[in-house]
Amino acid sequence: MEEIFDCLIDSYIRDKVGIAENFLSAPLAAHLTENLKTLFANQQLKSAGIGNAIVASQDKLVRSDVIYWLDRTHENQYENDFFDLMDKFVLYLNQTCYTGITGYEFHYTLYDPGTFYKKHIDQFKNNGSRQYSMIMYLNIGWAFGDGGELCIYHLAHTQNISPDNGKSVFFKSSDLAHEVLVTSKQRLSITGWLKID
Repeated sequence: MEEIFDCLIDSYIRDKVGIAENFLSAPLAAHLTENLKTLFANQQLKSAGIGNAIVASQDKLVRSDVIYWLDRTHENQYENDFFDLMDKFVLYLNQTCYTGITGYEFHYTLYDPGTFYKKHIDQFKNNGSRQYSMIMYLNIGWAFGDGGELCIYHLAHTQNISPDNGKSVFFKSSDLAHEVLVTSKQRLSITGWLKID
């Protein structure tokens, strides 16, 4: 895994956006996809809000995805396998880049056709604990024209990233505005943040 971790970190240092293919192995991605689809079928995903526990709202004109928070207390084998992977990545990140990350939070994210998330920054104005944003995609066979790209706003250009299965994207939560473009088919991911206390 260190080679994939290095790819994610090195591309982040070079371009302010880290990208690593196959961050999630194909078997783990398949199991997580099955989890997410089962949760969705059982109507356990909830409309995502804007803001945090102190300042929160829901606005379908800004954000129209549905989410479900991952937690070790669910005692789900594949969620815990994912958390084990994140523990290894955080340890490696802290050892190689001295980032001081002390925790994280992640949720499943599902965009149905026609949904989106308008341009935003991931770090809250009233809470700076989120240091790095990470997205892991769960979409086999995504094609040009399916939409749903992650559009990142750099100072001089925009960067569109397709949500291909197993791919991870990594960037500083406070630095880069970004949006999820309208998707024309169901789009699945795990989204979250590496945090400091």
